[in-house]
Amino acid sequence: MRFDYQRRLAASILKIGVNRVYISPDPKEQENILDAITRDGIRGLIRRNVIQKRNERGVSRGRARHRAAQRAKGRRRGHGSREGALNARTPQKTRWIGLIRGMRRRLRELKKEGRIDVRTYRRFYAQSKGGMFKSRAHMEQQLRAAGALKEAPK
Repeated sequence: MRFDYQRRLAASILKIGVNRVYISPDPKEQENILDAITRDGIRGLIRRNVIQKRNERGVSRGRARHRAAQRAKGRRRGHGSREGALNARTPQKTRWIGLIRGMRRRLRELKKEGRIDVRTYRRFYAQSKGGMFKSRAHMEQQLRAAGALKEAPK
């Protein structure tokens, strides 16, 4: 049985497209649906849930969420996934800021704890600004090598 006319009327009443109109396949209701040729008749069927509005179909975000979770874990970041040079992905200045702030923070901590004196602090501060150390660990290694790092007081 074809309910094209009823489907079109229901779509107009529900303010949706014809493909989103759900008509019950119940054989007991077939005659009632065919008899409903007025808007009022269709409204009655809608009230009785013989004709219903289907949900809108969207694009699932499930795959995108999974991909984002994998990226957060550090996956999917290999050479084949990269667009843009290293400097475009994280500019040299941004990398430098991250490095120098870490080293300066560590020097302040060491000075506050009394593990280095002010002269050592100033010397290593200046050296780190000059780019002498490639990381915080490297700076601490140099502090130990210079014999400037005292043991932490208990």
